[in-house]
Parts: sequence; C-alpha cells; structure tokens
Amino acid sequence: MVSEIALIQIDPAESAAFEEAVAQAEQNFHAADGCYSFRLDRAVDRPGLYILTVGWESVEAHMVAFRNSEGFQRWRALAGPFFQNQPDVFHCRS
Repeated sequence: MVSEIALIQIDPAESAAFEEAVAQAEQNFHAADGCYSFRLDRAVDRPGLYILTVGWESVEAHMVAFRNSEGFQRWRALAGPFFQNQPDVFHCRS
C-alpha cells in the first residue's frame, strides 16, 4: 500500500467552501479501484494549507487508473478552483 500526500494551498478566506467541496468530492476517491482511505487535514499554523492523504493499493492505482477517470475530473472540478497553485503531490510507502 502507498499513501498519496498532496500539499494544497488555498486562500484561507475560502476554507469553509473548500472543505465543503472536498466533502462532496470524497466519494469519487472511495469509488475508485485501489483506494483504501481518504483524509484531509488543515494546518494549524499555516493558514490555507491542507494535507490530503489518500491510501492506494499502488502508485499506478492513483497515477494511472484514478488520474484517467471521471472521478478525478469531478474531484478537480469541485476542488481545483480553490487551488492557489498546483498541489505538491508525492507518494510514501506504508
């Protein structure tokens, strides 16, 4: 199993709307083959910084299967407008 870690920076004034958009988008991750978990944390001492952690069966389940899916497109349509820049995404092995 691997964890996708995404560091996401948004305008702090948009936090409530962003969190609502992520809550709506979460189902797209859970419906994806190879997705085991989903978590969004808000940094306490860095306003507007979020850490998204998604558990995947493999890097390919995330980067190939999910990234080429309708679910990914829906995620980006909901959450993407809040991104101040491209999220910094990397993978860790558990």
